[in-house]
Amino acid sequence: MKPMTLNVEAFDDWLRTRFVELNNELEHLYWLQADKANVVGVGDDLKTQLETEGRKHICALLDEGNTDEGFDAAFDLLGNVGLYMAACRRHEITEPTRETQSPLVEASALAMHIGASIGVTPRFATAHLTTHNLARDGKYKRFTDLPDERLFVDYNTKGILAYKRAADALLKILPLGVSHPITADLLKLARQALQDVMDSNSTLFSELDTDRFFYCVRPYYKPYRVGSQVYRGANAGDFAGINVIDLLLGLCYANEPSYSQMLVDKFLYMMPEDQAILRDCMRRTSLMEHFLAATGAKDQSWYQDNLRLFLEVCELHGQTAIQHHDQLVRKYIAEPSVNMQQQHMAKVTASGPPLHVLIGALEKLRDRRAAVKRSDIRTAWQDVERLKATLS
Repeated sequence: MKPMTLNVEAFDDWLRTRFVELNNELEHLYWLQADKANVVGVGDDLKTQLETEGRKHICALLDEGNTDEGFDAAFDLLGNVGLYMAACRRHEITEPTRETQSPLVEASALAMHIGASIGVTPRFATAHLTTHNLARDGKYKRFTDLPDERLFVDYNTKGILAYKRAADALLKILPLGVSHPITADLLKLARQALQDVMDSNSTLFSELDTDRFFYCVRPYYKPYRVGSQVYRGANAGDFAGINVIDLLLGLCYANEPSYSQMLVDKFLYMMPEDQAILRDCMRRTSLMEHFLAATGAKDQSWYQDNLRLFLEVCELHGQTAIQHHDQLVRKYIAEPSVNMQQQHMAKVTASGPPLHVLIGALEKLRDRRAAVKRSDIRTAWQDVERLKATLS
């Protein structure tokens, strides 16, 4: 990768220092209020400094034009512009319901230019804070220096990388087949990776402070407007791995309307290589179907050994989904929103829809991944039961 231009480097340095300091000060002021969700009329001088200092850097970058530094540099710069725009949204310098065009004109122009040129959404994505977030002297980019933000990003990154390990192991089974002796090794790798997800989620559940997350971390992930278009907030599920697992295990279906709609909605929020992996996976036959087609070999040792491991992986994937919904979503979004003042309720979720709609969609996704028996949605419950019945 080519070295940064001076303007890119100056903006990156500002994001890692002054930007964090301003956000820290504003979070401190909000936290002192009885209504911690209120940002109106609080720290207006600090907000002005954040907006004007960031705009100065962005104007210099716009004047510089496209320097063709390659995908990595462009993606990193898009993330920096996105972090600035997300902070402006968090502090309600910009607020999409009161605007038809983003007041961050220069930032919008730069974000749209970069996003269109590299094939991703023109806002900061999960990857910018997790898997593609270059550390300097042991410290990566964040909005604030709050310990709870660091904890949240650390363990989201651990979880995402673990899901990717599981997905990679399952993908490697496809050219080998379910009867291959090495398939057992790959299923064991997937099983361990999903256990790592469980462990990561458990740490978050026990150590992340609910109020600090709800009031000081979550608001940076809200939808914001780029130009005239509102883009939903970054989501921890915006990577291919978790859906590769869904599809290859046969727990979710690419031709099921609500699930395929979710995939369509998230494509441009993922890295291009993730987009390619997921598109390829959507046309593959699941491992579930391969095992169902092989039930005639149920008396053979490879079938018993590999199927038992496969079902253990399915069970663990379902457990991670249950854990995420029943612990993390409930503790950090649903329960604290009960005590939120009514005027803030429309702005709770990062994905856009009202909270009850989001919770309902997540419950269905949880039950698909866990192969729960339901009459209103298609799940793999019957297929799993058929396979279990062939174990000796």
